[in-house]
Amino acid sequence: MVQQSALVRWLFVLCCGVFFGVSGTPAWAESPSEKPLTLALDDPQLKWNACPPLFPKGCEIAVLHGDPAKSNADVFFKVPANYTIPLHWHTSAERMVLVSGELHVEYSRYSPSVLKPGTYAYGPSKAPHKAFCTDSSPCVLFIAFESPVDAHPIQGSQE
Repeated sequence: MVQQSALVRWLFVLCCGVFFGVSGTPAWAESPSEKPLTLALDDPQLKWNACPPLFPKGCEIAVLHGDPAKSNADVFFKVPANYTIPLHWHTSAERMVLVSGELHVEYSRYSPSVLKPGTYAYGPSKAPHKAFCTDSSPCVLFIAFESPVDAHPIQGSQE
């Protein structure tokens, strides 16, 4: 019984040390190096820019967080209704959530998927894909990139 209570006390002290850190201040209460951020789709702070030339006119991107030239950038990707996103690939994997519109996405060798607002989609690194935003309304896609943001056309593709 004595050994068990000593073990419980040791675990309690260990957990408190991890939780509170050496200084006695909870780790979660220490000043983070980054500040929290909240942005809405219609926030005037969002700076929309044209997409790279690979994408037809009308495509826009807004950087939400991070530096697109570095790892771990988050963006909004916006295209008008009746818009075709040409076949392309990215160095990075993509983690996406459709914010508005209806987007039909097709990865090479896989069945097409229909994304509606709130739908999560994952795109593997270097996987060729294309998409179509239906005529219902513009499509806005939240995309989290793991690696620097890029887009490469599929050479010789007419899609």
